[in-house]
Amino acid sequence: MILANDFQRQWADAGADVLAAVTEVGESGWYVLGKQVAGFEAALAQYWGLPHAVGVANGLDAIEMSLRALGCGPGDFVLTSPISAFATALAIIKLGATPVFADCAANGLVDLDDCREILSKRPEIHYFVPVHLYGHCLDITKLEALRDEFGVQIVEDCAQSIGTACGRVGQLAATSFYPTKNLGALGDGGAVLCRSDELAAKVRQLRDYGQSRKYVHDVAGYNSRLDELQAAVLLKTFLPRLAGWTKRRQAIAAAYRAGLSNPRITVPEAPADSVWHLFPVLVEGPKTEALAYFRAAGIGVAEHYPQALIEQPALGATFDRKGCERAKQFCRQQMSLPIHPYLTDEEVQKVIEVANSWRG
Repeated sequence: MILANDFQRQWADAGADVLAAVTEVGESGWYVLGKQVAGFEAALAQYWGLPHAVGVANGLDAIEMSLRALGCGPGDFVLTSPISAFATALAIIKLGATPVFADCAANGLVDLDDCREILSKRPEIHYFVPVHLYGHCLDITKLEALRDEFGVQIVEDCAQSIGTACGRVGQLAATSFYPTKNLGALGDGGAVLCRSDELAAKVRQLRDYGQSRKYVHDVAGYNSRLDELQAAVLLKTFLPRLAGWTKRRQAIAAAYRAGLSNPRITVPEAPADSVWHLFPVLVEGPKTEALAYFRAAGIGVAEHYPQALIEQPALGATFDRKGCERAKQFCRQQMSLPIHPYLTDEEVQKVIEVANSWRG
């Protein structure tokens, strides 16, 4: 089977460096918020070109604490994308706020023109969580225009697009180090990035029980600290490999885009600087048949995501699920081809051959 992600190959490549990083932490005797977290935060901020990076426990907490640091809470409305991991909407719900979904564009990313229309009609919306999905960065010029025209506070969800121009428009940016991400850990992890000293200090306080200093809790915060072991692995092993991994993902994407010729499979448009966290395609006909065909041929295709967020039951029985019709249709047609950096050229060619042979 050609896997969607191959962590055994990753371990064969990086395992020795991972163990060395773990040994360094063990020998230090410092396991929580030590020099590995501080070192990784500094390296990540430098990589992103921003002054501050704050390591947290996961991507969900990164979004939630970012919104909370901006003042979002019960009764607020937050504009966001209808296609994303549920964490994007869950962070809003956990704060007692209400998500408002703009529809998606033809490539599955949130339609910024639709966002403009919603913001012009609903002045009560003060917060916006745009999602840079699939490794594609949203149009930065349009995003800046929305921020400036409507005065919305923006938390960019950058969990899938590290290495693009994302994360520099909003007041805060949130990312995830879930193992499948382009920069993934060996478990959960996340970070908040920003320019503001004040906002960075708020997030640092929130992640550590709301402490301003030891045993002084000014706010009811979270236990959401990036683990020292994960920080060491990210800093010493995976961040140094990220540029090479990104280059390989881009080469695989280029091969797919050049080789796929099946008229029943559509490759959505993508920006030139995409880092290709996923390679989404749209299939005509019953998607269940397409998934079964690829998997029977040994191709580990996946669905990202089978339902639009606006359709999720967890939003509650009274939530209005009307609208976002493009997103709903996109989700019904979308599946993802394997695009991890350890794919061989031969495997990439097999994926192309299977895709071109599918008739639906």
